[in-house]
Amino acid sequence: MVSFFNIFLYRLAKSRCYLLNGGDLWPYCRSALHPNHVIIAACATLSSTAMQAQTTRILGIDPGSRVTGFGVVDVCGREHFYVASGCIKTPPNAPLAERIAVIVRHIDEIVTTYQPQQAAVEQVFVNVNPAATLMLGQARGAALAALVMRELPVFEYTALQVKQAVVGQGKAAKEQVQHMVVRMLSLSGTPQADAADGLAVALTHALRNHSLAAQLQHSGLSIKRGRFQP
Repeated sequence: MVSFFNIFLYRLAKSRCYLLNGGDLWPYCRSALHPNHVIIAACATLSSTAMQAQTTRILGIDPGSRVTGFGVVDVCGREHFYVASGCIKTPPNAPLAERIAVIVRHIDEIVTTYQPQQAAVEQVFVNVNPAATLMLGQARGAALAALVMRELPVFEYTALQVKQAVVGQGKAAKEQVQHMVVRMLSLSGTPQADAADGLAVALTHALRNHSLAAQLQHSGLSIKRGRFQP
């Protein structure tokens, strides 16, 4: 039953600050989209620069069979602006098909709400437990299907690439990823770990594909001896 699923959204508030005591207290309000779901609102400031026409909105997804983290970031030039983040939770004892349905339904809802232009998804990490790896792969496939059905361009990054892009080392702990996400987006509180991973995936795509070097490469130009060359 959908009423048992909570989708936690750290939503952008332009004129109201919901974050209290450095993130210790988060007031709850009901979602207009699904009354049975809970929205957790966070304080964020939207710069006027982020509203310019050149802004690209990226949705990052950290897939999981039990918890799928997501983050939405606006990229304008070399600046990154926080929009929203959170996690989609499925009940632990639900059948696989029901979990897949929840992931697809809520990712579609997130795309409808925030209208991203690009999406980035973390690739599956293969561990020693084949069953867990299979479950994670199925959840990731559900996330990819939901994004493709909305005709979004989807990019994929390994956990190593995400940690290297955000923290600077591939063996960084989750706490380090959270810390760097807070610093890079100038957040006033720390997002939940899975939500921070979703933001980190979005930031990875922004850093790897929206830098000057990446834009030059996409346009067929390169820099040699200080000059632009085709």
